[in-house]
Amino acid sequence: MSKKIILCVVLLLATSLAPSSAKRKKTARKAAPKTEQRYQEIDNYDFLYTGEEYDYQDSYAAIDNLMDEAFSHIGARYRSGAKGPYAFDCSGFTSYVYGRMNKSIGCSSRDQYAKNMPIRNSEIQAGDLVFFTSPGSGRNVGHVGIVVDVDPVSGSFNFIHASSSSGVKVSNSRDGYYSRRYIGARRVI
Repeated sequence: MSKKIILCVVLLLATSLAPSSAKRKKTARKAAPKTEQRYQEIDNYDFLYTGEEYDYQDSYAAIDNLMDEAFSHIGARYRSGAKGPYAFDCSGFTSYVYGRMNKSIGCSSRDQYAKNMPIRNSEIQAGDLVFFTSPGSGRNVGHVGIVVDVDPVSGSFNFIHASSSSGVKVSNSRDGYYSRRYIGARRVI
């Protein structure tokens, strides 16, 4: 009986070692890639380029200028139909700020939503326009703001806008009022 147990143990060990030795043989046969090939793969950043020269410094500077202009109006009062610089409605604020950067984005929030390039929520970045319904707009666009920053973990964003209750201020997309009314985002090009 003890001979049978020992034999079984030996067979189990032999079969458990067989696959691992086969794996070692397979990996030993593969030659490591040449150093030159590895560097070529690492240095290949073609997927990042669209064929056009893109100056990131100018882009960052433009966003900084846009944010400086927007934040210079914090606290400005809300007035329906006002287009600045001392009072704004929501679309008046966004069109005024972008106008100071020599960009025409449309006059009304609906026009801005229709005129600018649609983007996915995962693509939102500072300077993008974000749109919401309002109590009087039903399910249509009724409010707009400019993205200030994005939380990459949660996907929420802060945006600056002309609020009918508080004037120009910064709000978060997770605030109950705005999270229920969010429609989408657009990029100004």
